Amino acid sequence: MGEGRNGRRRAGAGWGLAALLAAGQAVATPAPPPSPVRLDAVQAANFAALALDCVDREYPNKIAHRLDGAADARAPSQLYPAFYGCYDWHSAVHGHWLLARLAQRFPGEAFAPRARQALDRHLTAANIAGELAYLRRNDDESFERPYGLAWLLQLGAQLRGWDDPQARRWAQALEPLEREAAARLQRWLPKLTRPIRVGEHSQTAFAFGLALDWAQVSGDQALRQALLARSRDYYLGDRDCPLAYEPSGQDFLSPCLAEADLMRRVLAPAEFGAWLDRFLPAIPRRARADWLAPGVVLDKADGKLAHLDGLNLSRAWMLEGIAAGLPPRDRRVPALRAAAARHRELGLAAVSGGHYAGAHWLGSFATYLLAPPGAAGEGAAPAAVTGGR
Repeated sequence: MGEGRNGRRRAGAGWGLAALLAAGQAVATPAPPPSPVRLDAVQAANFAALALDCVDREYPNKIAHRLDGAADARAPSQLYPAFYGCYDWHSAVHGHWLLARLAQRFPGEAFAPRARQALDRHLTAANIAGELAYLRRNDDESFERPYGLAWLLQLGAQLRGWDDPQARRWAQALEPLEREAAARLQRWLPKLTRPIRVGEHSQTAFAFGLALDWAQVSGDQALRQALLARSRDYYLGDRDCPLAYEPSGQDFLSPCLAEADLMRRVLAPAEFGAWLDRFLPAIPRRARADWLAPGVVLDKADGKLAHLDGLNLSRAWMLEGIAAGLPPRDRRVPALRAAAARHRELGLAAVSGGHYAGAHWLGSFATYLLAPPGAAGEGAAPAAVTGGR
């Protein structure tokens, strides 16, 4: 056993798929569970407006693009014909997820036709062929890996789970890009010798959860089992995660909570509860919210500092997910839910169009919190499965 980052004890990173399958331990639960606060039509309209304002907005733009020659210097819409808006590729992708999610949940609202029109403009076979050509243009497999690729799969899962003629057409158009994203993740996993434990885009735990949703919906058992196995390889032996050292100044994901939210999908409730005892032993056994201080943003025009507004939203859904993964009478549940409520209130209050630094992406995080995949029987995430159990 080696020592992980900040002294966390971790399991060996061997490729443990065979042992996992033999033990019949593969468990995947939907993520995240329905929020105790439901999305209403006013919020949905506000969040949709943020995405509608950015999916066609090409500039400003922060491209993640390798130039192999002068001819490679092109405008974002020439590089990414579907996902050129919302400041960066991954935000454009989850902006489309937001529009699909909210158009499905609120089909009669005034924003729904505009959301469908935007999806119809962007998710065409020709545009997706252009996106696929971009991914395959050279030997660089690291583009938007894992965060953007995982959100692409979440978009695919949302479209696959939406019983609607237009959604089926969009899903069919997106499928070649989905398959490329899934294949890239599957090629990466055996070579990734350690997890990535940061609070930003390259984190593995959050991306694994999004990819697991898609693997279940699409029926890609090879990717699903690989993700479950790698999750155990990377995280099962971890203990004493230093939550007190979080957040870093520009985190939008919690390394500790994201890992726990992933493992509640991988482990059955009793096993997860025992693992959580070792991993986060300081979670209070009574209802209080002050054990986890939310992030504070002093300059919302600073794109990196504004990450902490998103951290409050993602912490809220992760805390709710962790609580849902425990046995119902577990004494930690009240404290987890109290902290989630505190983070949810502050996070939602920060979602506005006042500064594009946050407006281009915070609506997606707010939607994922309040209208998570599978909520009320809608959307991407299927019922929990217990492979081999």
